[in-house]
Amino acid sequence: MRPGAGLTMKRTLRTLLPAAVLAAASAAPTTASAKVKVFVLAGQSNMEGKASNELIDHQATDAKTAEFFAHLRTDGGWTVRDDVFIKFLGRHGGLTTGFGSPGKTGPELEFGHMMGEHFEEPVLLIKTAWGGHSLYKPFRPPSAGMPEGPVLQAELEKAREKVRKANEKNNREQPLPTMEDIVAGYGSSYRAMMEDVKSTMANPGELFPALDGEELELAGFVWFQGYNDMFGDHAPGEYAENLKHFIKDVRRDFGTPNLPFVVAAIGNNGSKPAEKGMKVVQEAQLSMNGVAEFQGNVLAFRTDELVDKAAEELFPTWKDNFEQWKLVGSDRPYHYFGSAIWYTRIGHGMGESMLELLGE
Repeated sequence: MRPGAGLTMKRTLRTLLPAAVLAAASAAPTTASAKVKVFVLAGQSNMEGKASNELIDHQATDAKTAEFFAHLRTDGGWTVRDDVFIKFLGRHGGLTTGFGSPGKTGPELEFGHMMGEHFEEPVLLIKTAWGGHSLYKPFRPPSAGMPEGPVLQAELEKAREKVRKANEKNNREQPLPTMEDIVAGYGSSYRAMMEDVKSTMANPGELFPALDGEELELAGFVWFQGYNDMFGDHAPGEYAENLKHFIKDVRRDFGTPNLPFVVAAIGNNGSKPAEKGMKVVQEAQLSMNGVAEFQGNVLAFRTDELVDKAAEELFPTWKDNFEQWKLVGSDRPYHYFGSAIWYTRIGHGMGESMLELLGE
């Protein structure tokens, strides 16, 4: 709990984020509805969040970077908000650090803080993210349909061959996959996401006593995903159409026809131009800004332009300069170097885009 703070009391926002992503932070709180504002944060490992808590703790107290994180701290420690709540799979509580992958923090910290500063009403973040899950298969939306028969058959044969080799190597008799097994994998994460969000919203007081009896409103959706769709013969080229289906299906299944939808476009390329599959997926995500029916209710933004250049410059020699490296990064490029600064900037971009869609 923040000392002396109630659900509708707000702290002054202070940040050193680039001027280009600061405009939304100063928007006045809204009182349009007394309902709890619910935001779904979905995707794969980068939505989970991969900045180590050790790194963000260090940078929050290092003179060179402390001011960057100052708005997220109170009395020398990380603020635990009592007006912004979060559920991420098996964890739940007031928003603070550590709601990324185990022992890590992601974009939810800055995004949730911005929503909390903006709304007088309580805010609930429901994060449904699983590392390595593509839009092509696990997150595949219902209206996208199934891949063609030959594609599924080829996938089945590949899966069977893998099991055959494992059986031979380990001298075992594990059953070979069936077509039913292959088909079941398509849309599995989409269905899990829907179930998690709906069950949480149906009884919020079970996890968050402060929200017991409160009325909830699904206010927005944030999508941060794309790495696993860079590969394969079909996933990159299908991404744009699959994402259109995804946005429409999410809105249909939640009963929210114009639900504000933010896409954080893949940007692991950082300062370098995206290439190959990454370029295809990145362009597909950004193309949502040009879809006529999505005007004013879908907004995609670039994450590569928010790169943490200190981490980017040091990574090539991180093994030889490990003591320096661990002060700026904590993971590989596909996880945005595990940079607390980069993830925080991305979270801010998510928040700024969401507030723009909300007309605030």
